Amino acid sequence: MSFLSATLSRVKPSPTIAMTAKAAELRAAGRDVIGLSAGEPDFDTPQNIKDAAVAAIAAGKTKYTAPDGIPELKQAVCDKMERDHGLAYVPAQVSVGTGGKQTLYNALMATLNDGDEVIIPAPYWVSYPDMVLLAGGTPVIAETSIQTNFKLTADQLEAAITDKTKWLIFNSPSNPTGAGYSWDELKELTDVLMRHPHVWVMTDDMYEHLAYDGFEFCTPAQVEPALYDRTLTCNGVSKAYAMTGWRIGYAAGPVELIAAMRKVQSQSTSNPCSVSQWAAVEALNGTQDFLAPNAETFKRRRDLVVSMLNEVEGISCPTPEGAFYVYPSIAGLIGKTTPKGTVIDTDEAFAVALLEEADVAVVFGAAFGLSPNFRVSYATSDEALKEACTRIQTFCASLT
Repeated sequence: MSFLSATLSRVKPSPTIAMTAKAAELRAAGRDVIGLSAGEPDFDTPQNIKDAAVAAIAAGKTKYTAPDGIPELKQAVCDKMERDHGLAYVPAQVSVGTGGKQTLYNALMATLNDGDEVIIPAPYWVSYPDMVLLAGGTPVIAETSIQTNFKLTADQLEAAITDKTKWLIFNSPSNPTGAGYSWDELKELTDVLMRHPHVWVMTDDMYEHLAYDGFEFCTPAQVEPALYDRTLTCNGVSKAYAMTGWRIGYAAGPVELIAAMRKVQSQSTSNPCSVSQWAAVEALNGTQDFLAPNAETFKRRRDLVVSMLNEVEGISCPTPEGAFYVYPSIAGLIGKTTPKGTVIDTDEAFAVALLEEADVAVVFGAAFGLSPNFRVSYATSDEALKEACTRIQTFCASLT
């Protein structure tokens, strides 16, 4: 009999972390590896936010806080939701966690029973299905396609809903595709949800400030106010504010749900880092002037990567509306062989060979639930992106 939990056997380690670790291992061995696997901005945390953290330390704000966040940060979240989306919340409707992942996980742990289903559009962030499994639920994967720019359609959502459905997990702009839903596209989905009052919406808005070409971000409870009472709107400061290591995420939703999430958090991690919370207060309340220039930099990088990848015969790379990822198809490369004899029979084989033979780290599409594709994170320098894409072009040209 195994000493380990049966629940643990149903989940797998994060493939994105695994690819990043493999790249680091090769780099430590002296290889010139370019990493395009990690979803982490290369910008530094803005100075005003760092100053707020230093001030918090100097003021002795280094003790335990309430399990799910200090009142000042909860109020800052309420102010942000009103300012950006016209959604009114009070602090009792806000939960602050150790990163966005924890708030999602807490909500699933607090609500799922055996047999409950959670609809997850694919491609999906790698952690969604495994968090559902850990919480005792059943992931229901709704596959999108490159033909719809990887966006879930109303018909697909309708077909996925059963009497066992408890949640739809919704992510726009998306990790891994960068696809963003317009107001009208989202309204088609919320219209479906209005016909199924037992289905709740967990929306992951982490990339809201990373939007390009005039795309205007919107969130489900904003598009359909009648969904307000069964929507958990999740977000955080990691991506837009370049605060990945600070580990602050937050969620706003019904009081009863937030209280249940607080109970889960109080018996697991308790409060997020106190200093990080004060930094996040400044992030949300302070100047937002850097957001637009940062987004413009990401847009330039997006255009560079999309252009260079689409020059490769066998690769098709859509232009995403947001985030800092592209999700090209390699359907035209399946069945080919590398100079070292590796057969590209899956996107995982492609990603492994690209790392081992061309020193470029990406994440294979199967990790995100839709193949044959791979994910590129363009949250790195223009120079690194140019060199990486040149290596990908050369590698693909060498396939026979």
